[in-house]
Order: sequence, then structure tokens, then C-alpha cells
Amino acid sequence: MRIAVAGATGRMGRAVLAALRAQPDICLSGALVRGGDPACGRDAAELIGGAPFGVPVSDVPEEVIAGCDALIDFTRPEASVHYAEIGARLGKALVIGTTGFSEAASERLRALAGKGRLVVAANMSVGVNLALHVLGIAARALPDADIEILEAHHRHKVDAPSGTALRLGEVAAAARGQRLAEVAVYDRHDERRARIPGSIGFASIRAGEIVGEHRVYLALPSERLEIAHVADNREVFAEGALRAARFLKDRPPGLYGMPDVLGLR
Repeated sequence: MRIAVAGATGRMGRAVLAALRAQPDICLSGALVRGGDPACGRDAAELIGGAPFGVPVSDVPEEVIAGCDALIDFTRPEASVHYAEIGARLGKALVIGTTGFSEAASERLRALAGKGRLVVAANMSVGVNLALHVLGIAARALPDADIEILEAHHRHKVDAPSGTALRLGEVAAAARGQRLAEVAVYDRHDERRARIPGSIGFASIRAGEIVGEHRVYLALPSERLEIAHVADNREVFAEGALRAARFLKDRPPGLYGMPDVLGLR
């Protein structure tokens, strides 16, 4: 299977490049970067070390996407939508781990899924997606619990709360018949009142080089359930993305998520 990597010079791009070296059924067909990136023209292996891939880094999306079976994309929302448009037109699969999509951008991806094959997930980790599954069960079983979501990431992450934290909130809210937009609390700085029953609180930490930590508290008067996931390195996300790419190989056009990839629905 021919895999191309968007954002090849980024943290996740390099993690995917490193991970696919160990996959006997996968080869690198392209490494995509933003226009004018100084890495253009260099062998993609220079980004991570090791034996040459024989694949030059490129800033031409059309060429890179045309030459792959699937593009793995951890970049920015505007770039991801652009790549999805190209992929839909060329009949290519995309695995998108980008976060921070606006509602308009998300709607555009849903529309493109009518022609293309997309896996879109705020977090590609198998463990995180199992945590989401468990959270849905727990939130339904504990409808009166106070739910708080804490997430921590590296100092360079620009969106907060993280896409994964928001997805945790969406799953918890849906399990209780709520819409997250109506019950989420992101800032209590100016509040002078007790906790609103049924609300879902968020807190974010940005520090150092934390890869990713998520913790959900479901608190009752006499006990508390905690669901936690800690990523020790970015390999877990890269491995999940490669698993998603394999999943898309023989699928019909559509918008899929990691629960589909993992057989959780």
C-alpha cells in the first residue's frame, strides 16, 4: 500500500514516517510540506534519519496525492480541507488527524465524503478510542455524576481544549441526551456560583513537551470514577493512523471514525 504523509516536517509527520518503516505491507510514496519549505527536494529520510526512502519532499499537493493510495494528514484545518478536496476528486483515501475544525470545515468534509473515503478523528490512539467507548457506557450508567475533563499537551499546541477533550465531552453529553454546546463550561474565572447540575467542565494545561494526557472525572457524592489515557510518545497516534489507512483500502466512499476502524460499532 502506498502511503503519503502531509506535514512531513511536523512532529506527527515525522512520527508517521518513522512508523511506516517497520510496516512490510506499506511503502512511502510521498512527503508533503507547505510551499517554500526548505526541506523540499531532500529525501524524506533526512527528516528522521536512517536509510533513504528514495522519495523527495514536495510542496505540490496534486502530485503527492495522485501518487498514493492514502494520504495521512496531521496539519491544519484549512490544509486538511484542501487535501480532502483533491483526494475526493482523484478518488484517494485520506486519514485526517487534524484538530480545530470549524463547523463549516467539518460540514465540508462531510460533503466530500460522498465522493471520497475519509477517516477523521481527533485522536488516532487505540487507547483513547477505547476510553471514549467506555465513557459512553459510564455516562449513561451515572446520569447524575458531575463530569469534568482535564487535558494536558505540549506548549506548542494552539487549540484548547484539545480536539480529543471536546470529543470526550461530546460522547459524555450524548450519553445523557444532551448537546455539548448547551452544557459545556470552559472558564469559571468570572463565575461566583455553585456548579450547574448537568454541566461538563473543561480544563487545559499547556506545558513543556507533554505528548498528550486526558482524564475524565465522573464524581458522585460518595465515589468517583476516573477514565484516563496518557500517551508516552507519538508512535501511538502514528500506528493508529496506519491502521486507519489499511481500513480504508477496500471501503466505499464515506466518512468514517476510529470506532469503525476498531470495530466498536
